[in-house]
Amino acid sequence: MDLTRYSDWVPRIAAPILLASPDRLELQRWVDAHGTPQQVTQRCRIILAAADGKRNQDIAEDLQINFKTVALWRGRFRKEGSDCLWEIAPGRGRKPTYSDDKVAAIIDSTLQSRPAGATHWSCRSMAKKHGVSKDTVNRIWQSHQLKPHRTQGFKLSRDPRFLEKLTDVVGLYLNPPAKALVLCVDEKSQIQALDRTQPGLPLKRGRCGTMTHDYKRNGTTTLFAALEVAQGKVIGQCYARHRHQEFLKFLQRLDGEFPADLKLHVVMDNYGTHKHPKVQNWLKRHPRFIPHFIPTSSSWLNLVERWFGELTGKRIRRGVFVSVDDLKMAIDEFLAAWNTDPKPLVWTATVDSIVEKLSRCRQTLEKIKPGCTRPRMRKNKGK
Repeated sequence: MDLTRYSDWVPRIAAPILLASPDRLELQRWVDAHGTPQQVTQRCRIILAAADGKRNQDIAEDLQINFKTVALWRGRFRKEGSDCLWEIAPGRGRKPTYSDDKVAAIIDSTLQSRPAGATHWSCRSMAKKHGVSKDTVNRIWQSHQLKPHRTQGFKLSRDPRFLEKLTDVVGLYLNPPAKALVLCVDEKSQIQALDRTQPGLPLKRGRCGTMTHDYKRNGTTTLFAALEVAQGKVIGQCYARHRHQEFLKFLQRLDGEFPADLKLHVVMDNYGTHKHPKVQNWLKRHPRFIPHFIPTSSSWLNLVERWFGELTGKRIRRGVFVSVDDLKMAIDEFLAAWNTDPKPLVWTATVDSIVEKLSRCRQTLEKIKPGCTRPRMRKNKGK
């Protein structure tokens, strides 16, 4: 019997796909990743199933796609490799309303100019300038991560011994000396005892707590605090003023808080109170206190400043105090609660990482023209 005329009935078997272990892991990572486009995810599943020995018809049924789609990508993968899986076809939806030049002009105006009589652009002012809607400006700014309404504060230290002091303090944090304690000491001055002019409403479902925007000042106090870096405990004392006399009293209290044979490495800033001649003479008479001064304009290097932020945010900012004594009592309560379950503030940044970051900041500042608040940037239209 002549079977040549029945050759079309013989099913064609797709060529096998062999995947090395690294390639298989890479395709599986693409499938599992949340940011992978759906087209790419589907193609990866086709190749993975083909590598497991499945037929094209079975793969199409499992993935609920057309048989020809499976055959297409199976063949392309054999010829071109995994790079072909990331070819994204242009969308068939609505074409963009504004050209790339228009978008580039809006971005350029945002970065390189200011509106008349103002310091920064708003969505409405930028929309009026370029003849688009405020929502269009908002979408462009969001897609390019532009936030003209926000600023961040900064201050670079000009201390000539910056690197020396930085290395000294960071070394204490990362490699504390044996048989010694590291204390971060500072004062939080002018803490105001503020009383609201009217009682606020309590928190309830659908409504946050309220307080009046105006207040009555009932005096101030100054908190001297020492943070023990190892355990996170804080020793604090409130005084009416923050002169060298009060600082000496606080040092004397620290001297009595810890065993006499224990060395105390004290991290401080360059405030005049800390460098007063009488304070320096007292430190010389008490050699167990080893002072370490942070660079100027580098309060972020003193860990007790971070604890001051905890105190302000959790107890003082939203508190109501009818007197200075009431304020002191609140601070003492917060200290007692903190020391009941102290949380060490762990320092992780190295000297090299800090220096590298500051170098980038200085390079950016050097590109700024005198009297201008924005760096010079090249105009790249269409990007």
